[in-house]
Amino acid sequence: MAESVVSARPQASLWGRHRWLVVGSGFLINVCLGTVYAFSLFRKPLEELWGVGATASGLPFMVFLAVFAGGMAVAGRFLDLWGPRRAALVGSVLVGTGWALAGLSPNVGVLTFTYGVMAGAGVGFLYGCPIAMATRWFPDRRGLAVGLTVVGFGASPLLTAPILNALIARVGPLSTFLYAGLAFAVILVALSLPLRFPPAGWVPNGKAGNGQSRPPLAELPPQAMVRRPTFYHLWAAFAIGCLSGLMAIGIAAPFGKEVASLSPSMAAIAVSVFAIFNGVGRPLFGWLTDRLSIRFTAALSFALVLGAAAMLGLWSRGNAPVYFLGFSLLWLNFGGWLAIAPTATAQLFGVKNYGRNYGIVFTAYGAGAILGNVLSGLIRDVTGSYSAVFFPVMALAAVGIVLALVGLRSPAGDGA
Repeated sequence: MAESVVSARPQASLWGRHRWLVVGSGFLINVCLGTVYAFSLFRKPLEELWGVGATASGLPFMVFLAVFAGGMAVAGRFLDLWGPRRAALVGSVLVGTGWALAGLSPNVGVLTFTYGVMAGAGVGFLYGCPIAMATRWFPDRRGLAVGLTVVGFGASPLLTAPILNALIARVGPLSTFLYAGLAFAVILVALSLPLRFPPAGWVPNGKAGNGQSRPPLAELPPQAMVRRPTFYHLWAAFAIGCLSGLMAIGIAAPFGKEVASLSPSMAAIAVSVFAIFNGVGRPLFGWLTDRLSIRFTAALSFALVLGAAAMLGLWSRGNAPVYFLGFSLLWLNFGGWLAIAPTATAQLFGVKNYGRNYGIVFTAYGAGAILGNVLSGLIRDVTGSYSAVFFPVMALAAVGIVLALVGLRSPAGDGA
C-alpha cells in the first residue's frame, strides 16, 4: 500500500483537488468493461460462422459472467495489497489480451477460454478498482460517487453496441474481437496509470464530510466479516436483486415478442430503452443510499421489484405499456443494486479491506446470474410462457424487503 501513501502523493494531490476525475475515470473504464452486455450481437454471426446452436454460442457469455464474479473475490486481495494502479494494469492487460485472442479463435471452445476466462478474469480484476477509489475519495458522498462510477458499465451498450455492430457487419465477428481487444488494451492501460488511493487520513477539504454518509461502522477483515450475520443478509439481498435484474435482461426481448405481442423491431428498441434505466439506477440508488440509509433504500428497491413482477406476471399479456413499465423498473433496480451493494460493503465493513470484502460480497452477482437464467429457462420450458417466471420473483422480492429492514440494520441501531 506504500504506492497509495508515499510515492503517490503528487497524484493524490491532483485527485484531491479534482476528485470528480476519479468518477470520470471510473466511468470510462466501466464503459469498456460493460461491452460484455453487447455480446448478443456476436451470437448469430458466430452460429453462422461455426455452425453451432444457441446453447454453444451463449457459453462464452455465461463463463464470462461466472469468472467475472468469482474473479472479484480473488482480485480483491491484490487490490488491497497492490493498490488500484497495479491491480487495474493487470486487469487491463487480461481484458485486452482476452478480447484480442478471441479474434483468433477457431471454435467456441477456444473462444470460451479467451473471452470467457481471460477477459472475464480481467474484468474481475479491474471492475473493483474504480469503485474502491470512489469509496475512499468520497467519504461524504460515497453512494453517489459509486453510482456515477458504475453507470458506465450499465450504459456501455448504448455507446459500444453500434460500433461493434458496424464492425461485425464490415469485417466479421472474429476481427471485431481482435480490433476491440487492441483498443481496450490501449484505453484501459492509459486510464489505469493515474489510479491511486488517497493518503492515510485524507479527508475532503480538510473535513470529515457534509454528513450525508456515515463513517464506516467497523474496519473488518474478510474472516471477521463472514462471521457477521449482516454479511449473509447483504449477500442474500444482493443475490435476489441480481437474480431479478439479470433474469429481466436475459428475457426482455423474447418476453416482449411472445407475451406483450411486440414486433421484433419494437422489442429491440425496448431493450435499448431498458438499458437507459439500468444506467440511471446506479447513481439514483447511490444518491438514495446517502439520503435514506442502506436498509430503507434496499427495501424501497425490493418494493419496486415486487410491484413490477406483479404487473408482468398478471397483466402483461398483449399489454405493451405494462411490459415497458415493468421491465424498466426491473432494469432500474438491477442497476441500483450495483450501487447499493458496494456502498453497503464500505459502510458496514469498512474501507481498509474493501477490495477483498466486496469481492466476496460480489459472488452474489454470480449466484444471481446463474440462478436467474436457469430459473427463467426452466419455468419457460415447463409452463410454455415467460409470464410465470415473475411469480417466484414476487416471493423473493417480499423476502428481500424483510432482509433489508431487519437484516441490514446496523449493530448500533442507527439505521445504516
